[in-house]
Amino acid sequence: MRALAVLTVRNEAAYLLEWLAHHKAIGFTDFLVFSNNCQDGTDVLLDRLDAMGHLTHLRNDGPYDKGGIQFTALKTASKHPLVKAADWILPLDVDEFVNIHTGDGTLTALFSALPDATAITLTWRLFGSSDQIRYQDTLVTDTFTRCAPVVMYWPWRSAMFKTLYRNDGAYKKLGVHRPRDADDDKVANTRWYDGEGRTLDDQFKHRRIFSPYGRSNYGLVQLNHYPLGSMENYVLKADRGRAVHSDDLLGMDYWVERNWNTDEDRSISRYKESRNALLHDLKTDSHICQIHTQSVAWRKERFDALLRQEPFRALFGRLLMAPQSRPVSLKAAQFMVAHARAGRSSSRD
Repeated sequence: MRALAVLTVRNEAAYLLEWLAHHKAIGFTDFLVFSNNCQDGTDVLLDRLDAMGHLTHLRNDGPYDKGGIQFTALKTASKHPLVKAADWILPLDVDEFVNIHTGDGTLTALFSALPDATAITLTWRLFGSSDQIRYQDTLVTDTFTRCAPVVMYWPWRSAMFKTLYRNDGAYKKLGVHRPRDADDDKVANTRWYDGEGRTLDDQFKHRRIFSPYGRSNYGLVQLNHYPLGSMENYVLKADRGRAVHSDDLLGMDYWVERNWNTDEDRSISRYKESRNALLHDLKTDSHICQIHTQSVAWRKERFDALLRQEPFRALFGRLLMAPQSRPVSLKAAQFMVAHARAGRSSSRD
């Protein structure tokens, strides 16, 4: 079985090795990674990892189509030999880590638990800042253990998923959250399951990108999502821009909707031993270690430069002052949903 992870990155060299080691540990066999306009050595690190046979690296420095940076990369990926050869495909971001709870925690165990599945939705579990202020060269999955509750009613982003799907021709193109360009004849026979192992209805075959609210979606598998990191890291993320909407500036709204620290989840630590062994193997290469060290230094220097600029200094100050996000009650969520439906109804009139 060949399982392919597709990744788009910019200025993420400090995090790449952990992400790669983790996903090797759970059973991904192939990695297709796109980089764009890097200043921290990400592209150089990817070139080295490519030369050593750990992944395939393609530069995606533009021009971009109207969908933006990530969509341009995924459009290119759809035609790549690795995609054509894959049995299963999952587009990911570098701050997303697959966390399987069934069997031995591998992809093989997940597929064994859902033998009829042709698509499995991996719902985000949002991990907040864990009140970390300064960036440190530590492993993300070990450092950030505070997260959102299992059951969330709001916001809708807390229920978004990425789709791990069988590459059987039912979908012709990769998408950020779900496969695209369905073959109508083949897609009718697809079997979609959620992270609890529940069968999903036909609307998921064509358009859904988030799971139903108000219930657990993590029984068999979840997607640990670390969109913030420390406050310092978030300022650097604001400087880098978003992969999908690269022109959107990140501010306090993005932070508030993702800074969940009410619960603790250390379940991903089951991979620590196998991940650390793979990470050690990667770091036996002196060139890789040197690039990683340089990328850490770059992040610290870049943050110092950004704090000399008022917009980024103001953002960092607001992060220091802001309280942690608190879950919205079911009653409050229902109140907002009712008004959202009324708004959509009036816009159609």
